[in-house]
Amino acid sequence: MSYLVLARKSRPQLFSEVVGQAPIVRTLQNALRQDRVAHALIFSGVRGTGKTTLARIMAKALNCEHPNGAEPCNQCTSCSQIAAGGSVDLQEVDGASNRGIQEIRELKEKIRFMPTSSRYKIIIIDEVHMLTTEAFNALLKTLEEPPEHVYFMFATTELHKVPITILSRCQRFELKRIERGELKAHFARLAQDEGFQVAPRALEMIVREAGGSVRDGLSLLDQVFSYCGQEVSAEDLVEVLGLVNAGTVADLVQALLARDLARVYTLLEGIYSQGIDLRRLGDDLLSWLRNLIVVKISGQAAGLDLSDEERLALEQTAAEYSLESLTAMLDLLLNGLEKMHYSSYSRLALELVFIKIVQLGQVVPVGEIISRFDRLLAGLPAPGTGLELSSPGSSSAPGQPSGAPSSSCPVASPLTPGDRSAALPPAEPARPAPMARQPAPPQNHPASAPAADIAHPMSQAAGAGPASKRTQGGGQAAAGRASARQTGGGDQALPAGKGAAQPPGREKSQLRQDQPTLSPDSGKKDIRRDWDAFLAYVRERQPWISAALQRAASVKQVEGELVIQYEDSYDCTLLRKREYIQPLTEYFLDFFQENLQIRFSVPEGQDCDIQDSNGQRPHQERKALAQDPLVVTALEIFNGQLGDIRTGQRFRQATSPTEAETEAQGSEEQS
Repeated sequence: MSYLVLARKSRPQLFSEVVGQAPIVRTLQNALRQDRVAHALIFSGVRGTGKTTLARIMAKALNCEHPNGAEPCNQCTSCSQIAAGGSVDLQEVDGASNRGIQEIRELKEKIRFMPTSSRYKIIIIDEVHMLTTEAFNALLKTLEEPPEHVYFMFATTELHKVPITILSRCQRFELKRIERGELKAHFARLAQDEGFQVAPRALEMIVREAGGSVRDGLSLLDQVFSYCGQEVSAEDLVEVLGLVNAGTVADLVQALLARDLARVYTLLEGIYSQGIDLRRLGDDLLSWLRNLIVVKISGQAAGLDLSDEERLALEQTAAEYSLESLTAMLDLLLNGLEKMHYSSYSRLALELVFIKIVQLGQVVPVGEIISRFDRLLAGLPAPGTGLELSSPGSSSAPGQPSGAPSSSCPVASPLTPGDRSAALPPAEPARPAPMARQPAPPQNHPASAPAADIAHPMSQAAGAGPASKRTQGGGQAAAGRASARQTGGGDQALPAGKGAAQPPGREKSQLRQDQPTLSPDSGKKDIRRDWDAFLAYVRERQPWISAALQRAASVKQVEGELVIQYEDSYDCTLLRKREYIQPLTEYFLDFFQENLQIRFSVPEGQDCDIQDSNGQRPHQERKALAQDPLVVTALEIFNGQLGDIRTGQRFRQATSPTEAETEAQGSEEQS
């Protein structure tokens, strides 16, 4: 006989041998004792958690001739036949290969007959979610009112794919993943029974890779036993299975948090040279970071299913860094690994993710930053730093201007590693407000005379922004006033008490008089911001076109095109015709003055394309008007700029006074 793998050799034959499903086992045993077993049971859960095993044990318990309470005896004829797989009254159906309605019809014909040698006929359908809709429908009536001698038992890994009409006729049992402690004890016992010695660290790695599945863990044990012999170490396990040591993952995360890029590359090179799959490494990093965040939130790692060494490492790392830093790192890693899965250069993609994480640095909550700034503005020292800032009303050092920075302001002290979770990143020192530049004292006046000509700081701050946009006339007037103050005449000198001490009202009025003229681009319309105004503009000219545009799902500008997206091509069927797309193009060009092509976007499989010749006429007219010899000559003579170009037939019929003024101004500029 061929070798029997551990997954089959160690399959439980009694309820007491089932690992990690105590609530479900207790429910089934009580149902057997009280004779309350439902006629249809469905077991769901991930792979290798005992769904089919529980169904077979239930079949033996129902047909056992000498039951031991709720346990089958495993000695009678029925138990022996079921254990050997030769029972006539137990029929196991593979739902993946027998999924059609014809197979269900044959099954219904067979269950009409009484059992041959057992008490009940048991029908077990594995992977029941693979049945077709017709097969499920054919099974409904029989499943709702089966014969008294028939029991149905279903097993599935995807319960959500089973129709609700089937689920409502079954008693559901959802099996959970096996906890690591139970899996570790189970695997250690099996290894001892097989005569192998497995190191505790290696056993923990096998349990982690099993992912709560008994069958997956037993398959790994079989493979490791064949490679290692009688003694299994953690190094052998890493080599044969290509696993990543948890210590290596912890060191890599620690290096990323410490922003030690050189060590990150060293660890990654070692992992890559061992032939470890980078996708597996990414999954391990995500799992470790997730556990790190859990420890940071809860304050302890006792609730995690990890080893003592892993818990200690997580607690030490979580105490040094803030939750915001860990969350930002997890977000970057998660997004980067998703891209790495589809990249042809997995290692480069992973290295780029690590560089971004290192550049991220320590993240400080926004609320903490604001509170620190509030303390600095109030003249209080920020917690954890030596930085102080004098309040606006504090006195200056002797012989120093009131607006100048104090030379005695201490520098922020360097932070210790323990303060990383609460420390603010070093910021630039606060710069004082720029002082007004004093003109050179005239030769025929005392040195103290120009002190009255110092401009008010608020006046200069207000005028500094638009200074580059002032008109030439305004600039010449300002230059004339400055030269008059520097060259002389007492009749041109400012009176005493004015200049820096002017009242605020006078400064504001003077700023309003010197307000620069707007450039032609300052009144440029934005498609997203002014779309409603454009709809109103179109409504005055073609109401139904405006109504059709309002049904658009979105509007955006993409590389020289105005993309109007609809959910249904019916909404843009008329708009794309020549007699309607041309006026719509004219309206858009006249309103936004943007030389964009209009394109309609609809879901795949629908057609709403515009022929190139239909929407080109307004663009050609605008180009011809812009290149008209009379317009070009006028621009050259008057040194003017080309303003708005409007080609619509009704653009002169403005809908508002503002639009009338704009159109009049555009006509003057064009002429």
